[in-house]
Amino acid sequence: MARIMLKLPNISQIFSKKPNNTPKPTHQNQQEAPKRAENKPSVYRNLSGKGLSLAVKAQILGEVPELDDDIPTFYVLREYSRSNSLLVNVKTQELNLPSALASTSVGSLNESASVIFLKHRHGSENIPSPRLERLIKACIDDPTLRVRLIPVTILWGRAPSKEDSLFRLLMADEWNSPSIPKQLFNIGVMGRDTAVQFAQPKDLQKLIQDSKDDHADNVDLSTSHLANHISQRLKGYLDKQRTSIIGPDLSDKRNVTGQILSSPIVQEAIEKEAIRTGKTIAQIKKEASGYVGEITSDYSHSVVRFFDHFLTWLWERLYDGVEVRHFERVRKLAPDHQIIYVPCHRSHMDYLLLSYVIYKRGLRIPYIAAGDNLNIPVLGEILRSGGAFFMRRSFKGNALYSTVFKEYLHTLMQRAVPIEYFIEGGRSRSGRLLPPKLGMLAMTVGSYLRDPAKPVVFIPTYISYERIMEGATYVGELKGKPKESENLLSLIKTAQKIERVFGTVHLSFGEPLHLTQFLDKFNIKTGKDTLALSPDEQADNDKQTHAMITNIGVKIMQNINKSAVVNPVSLLALVLLSTPKSALDEAQAIEQIALYQRIAQALPYDSDTFVTDMNPKDILAYGLQLELIERTPHVLGDMIKVADKQAPLLSYFKNNILHVFILASFIASLVQRNGRMYRDKLENISELLYPFLQTELFLKHPQRSIKDTIGEILDVLIKENLVVEWDGVLISAPETNSPAYQQLIVLADPAQQSLERYFMALTLLSEQGTHRLNTEQVVNLCYFLGQRVSVLYADDLPDMFDKALFTSFLDTLVRMGYVQIEPETDMIDFDERIDKIAEHAKYVLNPDMIELLRHTARLNDDEIDSVMNEMNKKRKFGRK
Repeated sequence: MARIMLKLPNISQIFSKKPNNTPKPTHQNQQEAPKRAENKPSVYRNLSGKGLSLAVKAQILGEVPELDDDIPTFYVLREYSRSNSLLVNVKTQELNLPSALASTSVGSLNESASVIFLKHRHGSENIPSPRLERLIKACIDDPTLRVRLIPVTILWGRAPSKEDSLFRLLMADEWNSPSIPKQLFNIGVMGRDTAVQFAQPKDLQKLIQDSKDDHADNVDLSTSHLANHISQRLKGYLDKQRTSIIGPDLSDKRNVTGQILSSPIVQEAIEKEAIRTGKTIAQIKKEASGYVGEITSDYSHSVVRFFDHFLTWLWERLYDGVEVRHFERVRKLAPDHQIIYVPCHRSHMDYLLLSYVIYKRGLRIPYIAAGDNLNIPVLGEILRSGGAFFMRRSFKGNALYSTVFKEYLHTLMQRAVPIEYFIEGGRSRSGRLLPPKLGMLAMTVGSYLRDPAKPVVFIPTYISYERIMEGATYVGELKGKPKESENLLSLIKTAQKIERVFGTVHLSFGEPLHLTQFLDKFNIKTGKDTLALSPDEQADNDKQTHAMITNIGVKIMQNINKSAVVNPVSLLALVLLSTPKSALDEAQAIEQIALYQRIAQALPYDSDTFVTDMNPKDILAYGLQLELIERTPHVLGDMIKVADKQAPLLSYFKNNILHVFILASFIASLVQRNGRMYRDKLENISELLYPFLQTELFLKHPQRSIKDTIGEILDVLIKENLVVEWDGVLISAPETNSPAYQQLIVLADPAQQSLERYFMALTLLSEQGTHRLNTEQVVNLCYFLGQRVSVLYADDLPDMFDKALFTSFLDTLVRMGYVQIEPETDMIDFDERIDKIAEHAKYVLNPDMIELLRHTARLNDDEIDSVMNEMNKKRKFGRK
């Protein structure tokens, strides 16, 4: 580390801006100029250069210009940097080029150094270099004067042979200007991996003439204007040179800020905000600029390469493998479409995993919409450099922020940049898909309707794990523990778990959804077609657009579920958590797993759905390897049970695939509960309750054909001898002491939990009566009732009291017209149909459960107030 401690002298004086005003020979006597041009740098500068050369050994890229004349030469660097100037001086001396830090005579000027910074130390990119401006004036005053400019590119840390070093990859040079600490690091650590490239010389007289030709209509072009124009040309040369080495600058922070702020839509929002707040336009524009910096991605090639190497290392240690299905769909669409990846959200690993898979398969990684809770020191900047752009959880009350964000999204779509966002809004804590949040989807559609570029296609993506790092946190949050804010310390603690085995990860790219097909289906008017619409027609078009967005959201969730992967862990969880005490005889466990596999093969949920072909014995061995289950030896046969404290975590993986088997489980539950039922009665109850199952689990089967689907499932269960059919009209359970009946009980359990939640809410409404509770009270009361039922009957599993599920159930009741919400009071109104639906509980719940629900639902005002006060306390604690 001795090189890091290298003390560079204070050389601010080396780059004096002031020209030496001592009279110099005129150009006619330029024979003396070469002698002055060959003046060596001062001893001070030489010592500084020698000190730098101890730490920095730079390689030369490309051809070195051959200079065989006495024309004064200046080296052009993009931004002010003492160390870069010293390095250029060292290399010019080594290559026998005119010295960069030697004083140089040009006409009547005597410049103290031969370096030009296009962005000077105290200037901006819009203020031309004083030295360049002086040289331009000298050339204008004397048209015979010749001055040579050589653009120079310096890259710190570009060493392809050393890309096995993650730290070097992360710190490799890019487009962004290094901070002082970063530059000191460059010198001390990356100095021997540095590259310098000298461009071919540019004639300043020619640049001046070209600039005048470009502005032929402006005969009075000032020196300052010429300097600005020439500076832009020189920046263009340097950018082109840098692009050829490290690739294009894809950072939106540097490239689109001005475009966003100058757009008419943002300009109008700035003016409105200035009027509303009484602030000046300049103040509001500064706020808007701050929003742009807060939101935009700062894409970095070196960080992406770092992630490539780091994640390859991580996956090898963390997972047994990453299995990918149906990626060819994306590859086929990518060249001609605007790709929008819409994956489910299981873990913080999701966005890393998805970008990694896409990158390794040769497609451009997407820009990812990330919650601003991840925009924390260090991590936030790394994610931003990897393609993340940040968004606030709510835009409410901030029209300017909303406008800036939408405009940024629009710039991404205009450039056909692949985009990724999690349509659930946040990570699922239960393993089920959450109801879609339509904000990003609506902005995507709005951008396309405003100014379509490439056709938009949504790629639903299913992600499943066999262990997740956040599992224990999810269970705690479902049980009421406040959600912890992300911070670097908590993430480091999570990362400490990487020595554990987390099984295999599965990614499946679902059936694409084309936006144009939805536009045609809903007959949405776009672009110029909307100009001829009357106000009523425009309102109807907006209403149809909203309906279309809602429909797209549901279809995305359904297609995610259609591409599900039934992995060994989720199948094992589905079996064992459906048994008393989460334990089963080993032979029975093997047969039950095989039964689920046969059902899935006989009646596939979808052609995209994959069911593990691992045999049941190997599945048990795999569960033992991951320490999710335990084997208890016994003389009458070994027992398999869920390992200690693993049941709540396994319920997460069971819920990942619950939709695949839920209808078979639902039918088994009806038959097992009633012993025997007429087939038409079973179909009618299924038709009544299916909408709630469909909404909760985003089932793909349409309501109109559900009776046919039920019939197909019944035929499979009859073939497996799990139910018995009599004369085609009566369905009954097998003998209660038979192995088939025991299998029926296990198969029936998963649907039973969903049905208990439904009738918990229905019983609460029925017992309390209409216009007595508001939506918040219903959801919170169901949450506490669910906790109570879970402790008494369900081994304290969090499924019974997931607030999102009660909210979804209530939304379905509203959508189907069973209840109405008063807009002003938020009170719930309903008629006798709720009581009639609640009466169906006798067909699906056992008498003890029905009585428990009725008892717990008869809450008085004091008990209701206690529940609400408790929820308010939890909210306040969570905010702290």
